[in-house]
Amino acid sequence: MCVSMTGRRLTSLLAYVTTATAGASLLTGCGVLPGTTGGSREPVTVMTWAPDQTRATNMPGMPAMAQTYARWVNSQGGIDGHELRILTCNEHNTSAGAAACARRAVREKAVAVVGSYSQNGRAFMAPLEAAGIPYIGGYGITEDEFTSPLSYPVNGGQASLIAGHGMQLAASCRKVSLVRPDTLAGDKLPELLNSGLRKASHRSAVDIPAVEDAAEYTEPATKARAKAGAEDGCVTAVLGERTQTFFDSFRRLPRQESDSENGDGSGDGSGRKKDGVRISSVLGSVGQPVIDRTGGAHSPFEGAFVTGWYPEASDKSWAPMRKVIQEHAFADNRVDPADAGVQTTWIAYTVLKEVVESLGNDKITATQIAFALDRGARIDTGGLTPALRWKYEDLLGAPGFPRIVNHEVTFQVVRKGQLVAQRPGFVDVGETVLSAP
Repeated sequence: MCVSMTGRRLTSLLAYVTTATAGASLLTGCGVLPGTTGGSREPVTVMTWAPDQTRATNMPGMPAMAQTYARWVNSQGGIDGHELRILTCNEHNTSAGAAACARRAVREKAVAVVGSYSQNGRAFMAPLEAAGIPYIGGYGITEDEFTSPLSYPVNGGQASLIAGHGMQLAASCRKVSLVRPDTLAGDKLPELLNSGLRKASHRSAVDIPAVEDAAEYTEPATKARAKAGAEDGCVTAVLGERTQTFFDSFRRLPRQESDSENGDGSGDGSGRKKDGVRISSVLGSVGQPVIDRTGGAHSPFEGAFVTGWYPEASDKSWAPMRKVIQEHAFADNRVDPADAGVQTTWIAYTVLKEVVESLGNDKITATQIAFALDRGARIDTGGLTPALRWKYEDLLGAPGFPRIVNHEVTFQVVRKGQLVAQRPGFVDVGETVLSAP
């Protein structure tokens, strides 16, 4: 059986083959190993982490996408002749778990952490910074990802999503209720949403903190509906994986006398829901997989507004990723091409690949990668984001989020069970994020 190898593994194999006098037959069977450079290039080891099987938000597709990417790139001879080795870690949605994953990355000499999810930025960034390990393309859920000099975000994080969502809602909603996690990260969301609403001289949203991992949300759902009002009111929920649970509780609320004929939540494509209130959210809390699981065109999300970082999942720019998933995910249902975590991981590994190729070295180190990014390596993601570059002049410099370089979002809406573009192209929310307190 032929095995694609590079670097030291290839050198060891050839030594063995020579000793056993079987080199000719083995090399004839395998042919020339693609992408090798005389056995001189060392493997590149990176880590991808995410929470899995927890009571809060889970992102198993991110490590699974990393493994899929490695199978694909190694089948092509590696990255510039370097075998890509993937370490994965479950950070359990806890600070202790995130710190343990970071320490393991240091211990196993990872040169980068790529395409990962954690809400515990302070816990994982300190060990990475001490070891000089860059954090490339995290999900963008924590403030630390946008303040650490060793973090290289590929999207604008929750800040851009929420600020952009305010802009999206301002045109259609007279009143807005925001249901968000009662956490430190959640505390920042109201002002970001309001910064977007203010772009249209809109009144501020009603802030409704809620337990992040509750089993049901009847009380906050009732309050959100009442505060939004029946006349062009909107209820937006940003609760990660529990957003689906919230809107299930919202759907089950008893009807009020003011309910319209279409107030049963069946959805008519206009997004008008229970009591005439329209619902909305952002990518990561609502996405195509959630819509599919909850009934597609009959989902409670039919007609909902959704703000995303990237083009809709059906966009042709995702074709290369879809091809890799089809050929190398081996029916792993965790790797959903419509999942925002999977998409972010693909983009993050695109950054890694281009940077390693630009170095052209036999041995890749964390310092080399960080230096190349700081010096202005420009990454083309094939239309999935604007060109990415992390030189000082490219940084947005927003208070609390200085390292945002991609401050563009997309406005989407759920129609006939599919997330589609509400308006074409990207929307720049940089000034809106800068205006948030």
